[in-house]
Amino acid sequence: KEIARLEAAYIATLQKAGVTIVKNRAVVADAHIVQLANGERIRAAYILIATGGAPTYGDPIPGIEHAISSNEAFHLPQLPQHVVIQGGGYIAVEFAGIFASLGAEVTIMIRGDEILRGFDDDIRLSLTQELRARGLDIHSRSEIARIEKRGTSFVAHTAKGDELAVDLVMYATGRKPNTRTLGLAELGIACNEVGAVPVDEWSRTSIPHIYAIGDVTDRLNLTPVAIAEGRAIAETLFNDNPMKVDHANVATAVFSQPPVGTVGLTERQAREKHDVEIYRTRFRPMKHTLTGREERTMMKLVVDRPSNRVLGCHMVGADAPEIIQGLAIAVKCGATKKQFDQTIGIHPTAAEEFVTMRDKVPDPVPAQ
Repeated sequence: KEIARLEAAYIATLQKAGVTIVKNRAVVADAHIVQLANGERIRAAYILIATGGAPTYGDPIPGIEHAISSNEAFHLPQLPQHVVIQGGGYIAVEFAGIFASLGAEVTIMIRGDEILRGFDDDIRLSLTQELRARGLDIHSRSEIARIEKRGTSFVAHTAKGDELAVDLVMYATGRKPNTRTLGLAELGIACNEVGAVPVDEWSRTSIPHIYAIGDVTDRLNLTPVAIAEGRAIAETLFNDNPMKVDHANVATAVFSQPPVGTVGLTERQAREKHDVEIYRTRFRPMKHTLTGREERTMMKLVVDRPSNRVLGCHMVGADAPEIIQGLAIAVKCGATKKQFDQTIGIHPTAAEEFVTMRDKVPDPVPAQ
């Protein structure tokens, strides 16, 4: 009900601003025409494709119709007591934390060894340890092969032959661009293998006057990025202010428990192109000397050795998104490790650790 109320209020605001909203399926008929399912044709100087993405369920398995995605998770009639989540990305670990905090028993199944594929390895390892310490069960190299319904509950059968009796099966195995019904192929816009719309640095498709932004382009699938891309198009086309979006060094957060914040290159990415130094610290936050909790924070700096420039900042722990947002400015500006060191910290805070890290992590021993 609250989501519906907010949607109605937002639509009303847009309509007051002169935006016409048509709730109808549509296809892009040509560079200037959108045709609705009822036959109506809307002509415009420009067309912007911003249809986002939809949850995917991976390869079809028996009983997949019993699983839900993150879309349906907001409309459950009651709290499930035991949840199994297939997947290990943003959505999987965030919903795992939500369900666990509400009192549910949570099992995460991932195909690989660690959660959050694509993130820095120390983030992946640290968050895995923290989630397990909080009672979440993480099954590595495991995936659901069949879902069986038994009464009001379900049994998830794994590819290894294990069985898991649960109240809810949730898939968080990624999203794909919402392009299938737009008629783009007929128009001559060839989407890639996952259905994403190819665009140039100005977010232009291969057809003049047709643009695409956000998750439908599968560039950097983050809400603030989509907003920035939309603003750039508006500034370019209607405000005589040509603008491109720089997709490098974009900070991001995972609102897991504890949360993750990161900006810049991972250690693995940096080592492919740079001679790097690594600084890392793990510690128990000062406040937990009073609470007795064993929660630990991990912070890491990836530094280019010749230039001393900070290439990446990574954190797992309380307030990580807030801290990394500030550091993102420094990384974007090309700040050096020396400048980090010259910055006086605020004590006592966790953030001061980023400007007091002195000890380097030993370089890896080359393989023989």
